[in-house]
Formats: sequence, C-alpha cells, structure tokens
Amino acid sequence: MDKLSYDGPIVLAILDGVGLAPDGPGNAVSRARTSFLGKAAREYLHVALDASGEAVGLVAGQMGNSEVGHNTMGAGRAIKQGIAKIEEAFATGEVFDSEAWKGAILRVLDRSEGTGGNEQAAQRTLHFAGIFSDGGVHSHISHLEQMIQKAYDDGVRRMRVHAIFDGRDVLPQSEPKYIQRFEKFAAKFQDADIRIASGGGRMTTVSDRYGNDWQMVARGWDMMVNGEADYYFKSAEEAISVLRRVKPGVQDQNLPAFVIVGADEQPVGKIEKGDALIYFDFRADRAIEIAMAFTYWDFPYFKRGDYQPTDVYFVGMTEYNSDTHVPEHRLVEPVEIDETLNRFLSKQGISELAVSETVKFGHVTYYFNGNSYDKVVGEEHVKIDSYTEPYETRPWMRTAEITDVVLENLDKYKFVRLNYPGGDMVGHTADMEATIVAMEAIDLSLARIAAKVDELGGVLVIVADHGNAEELLDANGAKKTSHTTNKVPCIIYDNTANRTKYQLAPVVEPGLANIAATMAVLLGENDYPESWDTALIEVE
Repeated sequence: MDKLSYDGPIVLAILDGVGLAPDGPGNAVSRARTSFLGKAAREYLHVALDASGEAVGLVAGQMGNSEVGHNTMGAGRAIKQGIAKIEEAFATGEVFDSEAWKGAILRVLDRSEGTGGNEQAAQRTLHFAGIFSDGGVHSHISHLEQMIQKAYDDGVRRMRVHAIFDGRDVLPQSEPKYIQRFEKFAAKFQDADIRIASGGGRMTTVSDRYGNDWQMVARGWDMMVNGEADYYFKSAEEAISVLRRVKPGVQDQNLPAFVIVGADEQPVGKIEKGDALIYFDFRADRAIEIAMAFTYWDFPYFKRGDYQPTDVYFVGMTEYNSDTHVPEHRLVEPVEIDETLNRFLSKQGISELAVSETVKFGHVTYYFNGNSYDKVVGEEHVKIDSYTEPYETRPWMRTAEITDVVLENLDKYKFVRLNYPGGDMVGHTADMEATIVAMEAIDLSLARIAAKVDELGGVLVIVADHGNAEELLDANGAKKTSHTTNKVPCIIYDNTANRTKYQLAPVVEPGLANIAATMAVLLGENDYPESWDTALIEVE
C-alpha cells in the first residue's frame, strides 16, 4: 500500500459529547448554526462511528463516556474496562478476594482497644462514598449493595454511606428513587446500623477533576470527615425534599452538601480515626482528588486538621492514577494498555501536541495515552484553565483559547490533537440555548483551524468521543442530561492533492477503535501495531 505524505500537520479535533441524531427539538447540534461542520459533512469523507457499548469495551447497550472514548481512540482497539471490567470482578469474586477488601474488614472488626469484651461497641465504621446512581459511567449502586451485603456477611454491623448525587448520567432529578432503593435495601439488615450519613451534588461536592476546583473536594471533606455543611437534616429524603423547595428546579448534580444528624443533633456518621472508607467509583477522573486527600502525606490543597493518612484505611474500587499508583489499596487491579498511538508515533520520530482546557485535559492526555500522564519523546501538552462558573453561564467555555494555542503551534508539530469540551459539559446541563452557543463557538473555531490547515497543507480529522448534545430531551420531552448511545461523526477534511489518493475502507461496524490506525496512515505510517483495529481509509 502506498504511503501518504503531507507538508502540514495531521490534526485530530475531538468534539466532546457531540453525537449524531435526527433533527428535532432536543438536538442542539442540528439546531445550532454550524455552517463549517455542515459543509464539511457534505463535501468530505464522512463516516458514523460506534462510540458506546462493546465498541468501546463496555457492556452492550451502555452509553459511552469520555474516559473510554479517549482510551479507545488512543489504544487503537476496544479494551474491556469501566463497568464491564468491574462487573466481571464482582462476578468472579475478585473484589472480595482482594487484599484491600480483607484489609478494610479487618480494620473495622478490630477489637483490640480495651473494650472489655463488648464487641459491638468496639466495632469501627465501614464507610462507602461515590456517585450514587445506576448510571454506570462512574459507578453503580448495585456494586454498593453487593459490598454492603458481603460486609454484613463478614460480620460488619455499622456502615455509613456518603452519597454523591448524580443527575448527569441519569435523569436530572432522579435521586429520590435511589435513596428509596437504598433505604429499602438497608432495612433488610435489622440487626445492623446502616444509613446515609451525608450527601451533595457531583458538581458541588467531592467530585472535582483535573484540579479545576479543589474547594469542591474541601466541601466533601468537611461533610464526610468533620460533619460540617451548610445544611443539616434528619434523613436524605428530607434533605432532597427541603432543598427542592429552597432551590426550585435544582438538578441533583448541583445539590449543596448536607450532613445527616441524629436526635442529639450530632452527625450520624463522621469518618473517624480507625475507620475504613471504600470509594466505589471505578472511573478515575472524579475519584483521584478525594483519594489524594485521604492518602497523601504532603497535601497542599486544603487544610485537613490533624488528619494523618494512616488514620483511615482508604480503598478505591480500582487504581485512579497509574503513574503514582493511587490508591495503594484497591479492589480491582487496573487494566494495562500498551501500544498506544502516542508511543507508536514517538518511536517513528513524529512530534505530538495535545491541547484542551482543564475539564477535558486529562482525557486528551491521560486517557488518550493509555492512562498515563507521562509524556513520550517528542510529545507536549498544553492545559488552559477552565472557568469555575456554571457552564450554562459561559457556554463558549475556553474554545477560542484552545484554538489560539493550536494555531500558534500547527507549524511546530506533525500530529496535533485537541478536545473541545462544550458539547459535553454544557450538554450535561440540558440547557438548549447554552448548548447551541457551545456548538456555534466550536464551529467557528473549527473553521479557523481548517483555514490554517489548508495553508500548511495538512489534514483536519473531526471526531467525537460519545453523544450528548444531540439529545437534550428524552422520549417524553423531559430534559436529558446524560450521554447517549448514538453514533458519532468522523469527518476527514482534506484539500490537498492526497485527497484523491485514498477512500473509505470497507470496515465492518466502524468505531472509535479505528481512529489510531487512521491517524497513522494519514501520517504515512502504514505498519501500525497488529493489535489495532484497521484504518478507516485505504490508499489506492
């Protein structure tokens, strides 16, 4: 097969959360004025890609997400991960056979502190925390239930849950359903003390990512460890009911932090010295910072009082940082991804640049590179600080600044990849007008990059990692904040003479796993790793 050769760069623009769906009242992508994208889809090679379920290593029918989407693109193949890997670990017993599980149970059942034989009084508390839904993107409530059951079978009688409310991967105001499910489940254990101790929305409490807003983590720490928050309630159900009245229309993801107190007005479940905490998120990006807070000795991000990392036995569902191997104790060992695109290109001497803003920087670097922040020879990363205000108030996000950095560097790197977060981050608010603005900002920026690519004699490949912005209303017309299982676009914008030298390859069920090989062929590297799925194009 002949090799392609371009004077200019090969640019991969990832439109986060921009899927394909019929035009309709809930489709912010089709409703936006995107003249460049529309023309590119009509006039250049264009193929719809699978970006969910088994195509990205998840269980069939599971919506895709940014983590697995970037993993799959960068790895060149679908790797069993996310909920698929965790479900398998529960099914085989790997979770409960792990040293981390055994260590947590032993910590809680320690009866060596002079209790005078009163074993129940001596028992410490086993805590659980994580995103509290069945969304299956970061976590699943069924995993929490299985662990509570096993802990009970192992002799634990005092358990507390610190619930991070979802509203993004599930319906925006669906938390009462999960609270009721949990309360019904916990009621089965009549001789045990199992209850929700605190809660807060994932966009206000605990679940920050990429160091965008450490105050979210600090609020979660205060809520879970110090028993301090702006709101106190007798139960989680009461909390949701009252907060809905105080803040009409507030989505679960934006609920403020609260603490549950008993008849004595004291917190019912602070995380205290000697306790164990299992963080049940399996996706790393919104779990790593709270893991750092509980496990790092040198921790500069907020004050932890006199806390020492040995005070609490912290367990993660899996490893949240493969470079630093945090946390030390984990229920499921991480997947190892080798032969990634960035490593392959580095071996060929091809220079690389990755650019995004904070909220998606880790996706276009860490996840794209096989769960590693380490840069290979010839690779550079640029992060632009995201706004900390609500996304719907600044829906253009840092799209222009990302574009500026890319344009400044297009003549310096052969392969440039970037992530525009607007379709996903604004789409998660289900605010139609704001998401339209996000899409229009992205379209303007793509046109700027395309013009420079034409000038330099390169190629612009436009793709998405999963759907979201194209489906902001569900079948009943209600707001939808979650990802979708829709296919995503892949457009190869090429105005060079090479455009006539290749065509779409007859790939069966093309998906994100075909992106790495496609980039390699465009870069003139036809002998890509055999482990990769084939390229979407073939050179004539």
